[in-house]
Amino acid sequence: MAEPFKNLIDAAAVQAIAAHVQRGWRGFDAAGFRAQALAGLDGLELKARVMQVAQALVAHLPADADRACGILEASLGPPGEGDDLGSLRTSNAGLAGWPVWPLTEAVALLAVDAAPERGLAALQAMTQRLTAEFAIRPFFVRQPAVTFATVGGWLAHPSAHVRRLVSEGSRPRLPWGLRLQALVADPSPTLPWLQQLQDDASAYVRRSVANHLNDIAKDHPALVADWLAIHLPGAGAERSALLRHASRGLVKAGDAAVLAAWGLGAAFRGRVELALSPAALAVGEALTLTLDMQSTARTPQRLAIDYAVHHVKAGGHTTPKVFKGWVLDLAPGEARQLVKRHAIKPITTRRYHPGAHVVDVRINGQVLAEAGFDLRV
Repeated sequence: MAEPFKNLIDAAAVQAIAAHVQRGWRGFDAAGFRAQALAGLDGLELKARVMQVAQALVAHLPADADRACGILEASLGPPGEGDDLGSLRTSNAGLAGWPVWPLTEAVALLAVDAAPERGLAALQAMTQRLTAEFAIRPFFVRQPAVTFATVGGWLAHPSAHVRRLVSEGSRPRLPWGLRLQALVADPSPTLPWLQQLQDDASAYVRRSVANHLNDIAKDHPALVADWLAIHLPGAGAERSALLRHASRGLVKAGDAAVLAAWGLGAAFRGRVELALSPAALAVGEALTLTLDMQSTARTPQRLAIDYAVHHVKAGGHTTPKVFKGWVLDLAPGEARQLVKRHAIKPITTRRYHPGAHVVDVRINGQVLAEAGFDLRV
C-alpha cells in the first residue's frame, strides 16, 4: 500500500525545517518550534499538519514580516529547473520539496495583512522549490489590488514554476485550496493571463491553464465555448491539446457549442446497445461495459462516447457521475464493439450505497442506451 500523503509532513520534515531555519537565524528556538510543531502531529491529516507546523513557525519567528520572510528565504535550497519539481529534495544546501509547504503557509499568516508585497516576493521564491498555489490564495482574497498587480508582473518570469503560479494560484476552484469566490463570480481579471500563458513553452504551465479554464467552465460554460471559438481555429498541436483538456468537463456534460467546436455536434445515426456484467457486484469489484454500435449513416461519423453511472445516495435517490469513454471515427455502415472495465472502488469523495444502479451511454451529448446492475455494500 502506498504511503499516506500526510506522512510527507512528519517528524523528519519538522527536524529539517528546524535545522535550516536555525542555520539562517541563530536566535531561532529550534527546540520550542519542534515541541509545538510535533504535538499530536501523527493524529492529523495532511493539511492540518501543514498548518500546525506553519503556526509553530510563526510563533517562533520575529513578528516583523519582512525579517521573518527573509529568514525563511535563507532556509531554502537551490531552485528547481525545468518543469519537474518532483525530484527536489531537502539537502545540506537547504529546504526543497514537501517541507517548503509549511513555510509558504507561514508567509501567508505573517504577511498577508502586514506586508503583502514582501510576502508575495517570498512566495515567488518558495514556489520554485515546491509550490505556493495554496498560500497565495489569501492574498487574492484580502489584498486583491497589490496581488493582481504583482502576479501579473510574473507572466514573463524565467522560471516556469513562477509562471505556473500565475495560473494555478488564481484558479477559482483549486482542489484543496481556498475558493476564490470573486473569480468564481467573474473570472475576467485572469483571462488576459490565460491568453498569454496558453502558448507557454512549458507543458507544466499549459496544463495549469487548461485546468484553470476547466474551473471557469463549471460556472461560465458559454465563456469557455467562446474561448474555443476564438482560440481553437488554426491552433497547433500543443494549444489544441490544452483546449481539449480545458473543455473536457463540457464535452462530458454534452455542451452543444463545445461539442460542435470539436466536430462532435451531430446526432449519432445508427443503433447502439449497452450490456453490463456482472448483473450484481460488490464494492471493490469491477463492472464490464460492452457497447455494440452499428452505423446507418452514409458518411463517417465523429463520436464522443461517455457514460454516466447513476449512484444511489443515502436517501435512495440517484445522481449521475459522467466518466470519459472514447472519441472515435465510425465509418459508413461500420459495426463496432467497445469494452471498458469500470472499477467500483472506494474513494474519499464518494460513499457507495446498495441498490439498483443505472449506467447510461452518451454519444455526442445524447443519452442513447442504458442498462442496470445491483450493488452490494
